[in-house]
Amino acid sequence: MPENPHHTFPFPRRTVHLDFHTGPAVPDVGRDFDPERFAATCKAAHADSVTVFAKCHHGLLYYNTDRPERHPGLSPQLDLLGQQIEALHRVGLQAPIYLSVQCDEYAANTHPEWIALTPALSHVKGGSPAAFTPGWQILDMSSPYQDFLAEQLQEVLDRYGPVDGIDMDMCWNQPSCSKWALEGMRRRGFNPEREEDRLKYAREVAHGYMARYHGMVQASRHRGGHGIWFNSRPKTQLAVEQKFLGHVEIECLPTGGWGYAYFPYVARYVRSTTKLPTLSHTARFFKSWGDNSSLKPEMALKYECCQVLSQGMTGGIGDLMHPRGELSPAVYDLIGRVYAHIEACEPYVVGGTLISQIAVITDPALGDAPGPSIMGAVRALQQLRQQFDIVAPEHELASYELVIVPESVRIEGTLKDNLTAFLKDGGALIVCGAAALDADGQPALAALGIVSHGPSPYTHTFLHAGERVATGLADYGYVMYEPGFRMTPTPGAQALVRIGEPYFQRTYARFCGHEYTPEVSLSEYAGAVRHGRVITFSVPLLEAYGKHAAPNYRTLLGNCIDLLLPQPLLRTGGPTKLETTVVRRGADTMVHLMSFSPERRAEGLDIVEDAIPLVDVPVAVKVAAPPRRVFLAPGEQELAFTCEGGYAHTHVTVLYGHAILVLEG
Repeated sequence: MPENPHHTFPFPRRTVHLDFHTGPAVPDVGRDFDPERFAATCKAAHADSVTVFAKCHHGLLYYNTDRPERHPGLSPQLDLLGQQIEALHRVGLQAPIYLSVQCDEYAANTHPEWIALTPALSHVKGGSPAAFTPGWQILDMSSPYQDFLAEQLQEVLDRYGPVDGIDMDMCWNQPSCSKWALEGMRRRGFNPEREEDRLKYAREVAHGYMARYHGMVQASRHRGGHGIWFNSRPKTQLAVEQKFLGHVEIECLPTGGWGYAYFPYVARYVRSTTKLPTLSHTARFFKSWGDNSSLKPEMALKYECCQVLSQGMTGGIGDLMHPRGELSPAVYDLIGRVYAHIEACEPYVVGGTLISQIAVITDPALGDAPGPSIMGAVRALQQLRQQFDIVAPEHELASYELVIVPESVRIEGTLKDNLTAFLKDGGALIVCGAAALDADGQPALAALGIVSHGPSPYTHTFLHAGERVATGLADYGYVMYEPGFRMTPTPGAQALVRIGEPYFQRTYARFCGHEYTPEVSLSEYAGAVRHGRVITFSVPLLEAYGKHAAPNYRTLLGNCIDLLLPQPLLRTGGPTKLETTVVRRGADTMVHLMSFSPERRAEGLDIVEDAIPLVDVPVAVKVAAPPRRVFLAPGEQELAFTCEGGYAHTHVTVLYGHAILVLEG
């Protein structure tokens, strides 16, 4: 192939990820492909990079090669991959190359001995174990298949280098009981009979091939725009795995099983963990990959792409090209409308830094789906418009003003040392539920100012907010749906919330009413204790919010945050669905304002069809000095503003879901 005249590319901002999983029975692959029309369609949709396919899940190849895996329905005269790359380069677009890893139907059918095996020695197969159910067979990367794939990768690097990037998909840790896996486990001192050892070995195998393929790309001619990415890896392992990567991608199709809560958590963790360039991609499909003849509502796609932009990342949209090689005008009209808005917004935020006052600690061992405690924290803080990061226990805390430790995290080791130093330097801390106690059931930090009296004997108790945290709450005993522990304040500490207890614990032999026993009286125990700049909850407030979404839990959390963080970066009115992030670039401050409404309209499916208009909503932004100018972007609509008490105050109207409030310094 001729050298790309664009010798270097910046990291892309608006990508399209093309799927092309085309079975061998399809006879007319690429028949209608027109390289100029292909590239022009992508360019007109405001994309600057299109991931194109060397090898699909069927294990078939789409370029000129003597290898037998070349798709049998692809014309011998058509180098589909090569023509895609050349056409995209001619219009200034990048063309990173996709290869499927553990899904390869050709290899599985040709070499069934390479298929990963369960402990029952049955084949691992995606979707169903049934022999006659369509679904991907999963390859064992400890088998000779790893070498087979290396040969394919090397051929792609040799034929199409310098490549813009390599995207390797389907790269999870796959346990196997094949003869190669059993031998490898014994050689490395693992016991194959133990599930834990099989999982550890699977991770070692994955890290081995990641290192191998990363080295191959590094040794080849490449531009380093994308580098190499291994998809389907847990992002919470980035601290270990980033050495194998050229960049990071977050795959998140909210309607495809990820949900709308996934991206905000993972993105906030990723951006605090790695300095690698990061993009996130959703897709235009109404549901998920494979829902090929469907279109997502425009407002859903806009919301998802604006979320990505608001987290300081670049965006991607997944598509699938028809086997005959044509892109759908309807698809690219949709992508183009959304990407036109993103492109118009980029000049105001690119190069900026997201600002956070709060760090929420997570346990990376919980993976990318950390459970209701962490997800409850993410949802509550977003709805409170607090600016926060998700960080690992060993993360540096000095740049934050407040740390929140959810119930699923233990304060021990490095985290205990970090929190002790953080508090000594004047930081503030909120600890929830079980996180407040060590393995012996005693306070994890002396600074908590609490005495533990063991687990509560009641599954349901009642929260009575004291005067200092009662804003927005009735004089009422709000039920706490999850059990906590009993605590009282030490001398010098103060109970902010009191615990009411029921007449008795509900059992089959003694119960009252439909669900839980009514409250009988206030107890001596506290639901929340303040000791200096530390607030401790004896109840799992964040877990309960993640499970039950009771607004009073969020209100109580917000009131406690206000005590410890009286000058937040941002104060706004508007609906709880309003999402915000704050970006600084030089003397300028930018605030993303997003107002969309995901709705549960079918079982397991949330969808966005409408934006929620913001009309004359008050916004106050913390500033070091009065701004010279305040406006809404894109479009630069001038806004009147005043400055008082360290804040710039204005009112905004946003009718179409997203805008950026810009305060020029």
